[in-house]
Amino acid sequence: MTITGSDEGRLLRTLPVAGGRAPVLQRAGHQVHPAHRLGELVPGRPPGITGNQWSTASREGYDLVVCAGESGRIRAAVEIRPAAPGGSPAQRVERMKATVATAAGLPVLRVESPTLRAADHARRLVEYVLDARGYAAATAADPEGPTPVGFREILGRLPDGRTGYVNDLGALARAAAVEAYVSRRLVDPIVRGLHVRWAGGPAEGWSWVEVRPGRCLVERVTVREHGFSCGIDPAWLAEDLAAVAIGERLRELDDAEPQLVARDALRADILALQARRDELVDGFAFDHLCAD
Repeated sequence: MTITGSDEGRLLRTLPVAGGRAPVLQRAGHQVHPAHRLGELVPGRPPGITGNQWSTASREGYDLVVCAGESGRIRAAVEIRPAAPGGSPAQRVERMKATVATAAGLPVLRVESPTLRAADHARRLVEYVLDARGYAAATAADPEGPTPVGFREILGRLPDGRTGYVNDLGALARAAAVEAYVSRRLVDPIVRGLHVRWAGGPAEGWSWVEVRPGRCLVERVTVREHGFSCGIDPAWLAEDLAAVAIGERLRELDDAEPQLVARDALRADILALQARRDELVDGFAFDHLCAD
């Protein structure tokens, strides 16, 4: 077992430890390891952490762990799961887990969604983020040169033959919505959305599609970067992940009656978000969605 991190203010193990599991993915100079408990990544209780916090948090797990390929240094622990209900015991555990990770210098990328699941989406998310980080590093802006095209803004040919943003994670969901509209399972083929970033807080993305007249499938995703950068705007990433979640639910349209939200109720929620624009980084850029 190796412990590293004094040069980065961290006290973390490197992976794999002796007898550890082999990586599940190698990409862009990184190794991605399977699920680990926090106690497997942090060798002992960090300073300032109580015994109760440590005993509780150390048993909690992450879905994937991203490490530098050569050194094994942990770059991020990744988790995808539903948000814990406010005031619940699960939320208290999550807060202790976040507190311990911060104290140990463990970078964390957390995605909260009621629909997305680690087993189905964590690996693709990590691949995407590593590619985005690599692109950002390779195209670091030259103060005297033109601003490079962002990773999410690269245009190319999509799977359905159209030209569009090739790094839009929601592209397949958008194509599926068109197919569902053609087969008369939706009344509108467009997957709409918005994204915001709370000052001092997480990024949030919403996506929706109208299934019945005046009634919509709605998905909301939160992205939390703790000591880690996704390589792209996390709010935009959150909206794209919400579109991915819409695609997952479109697959179930024929199996059961979906849980829909009235369009008026959705608009009221957007208006409430607009009213909090002073709490958002760069304000609220979706006033057009609030027009009558």
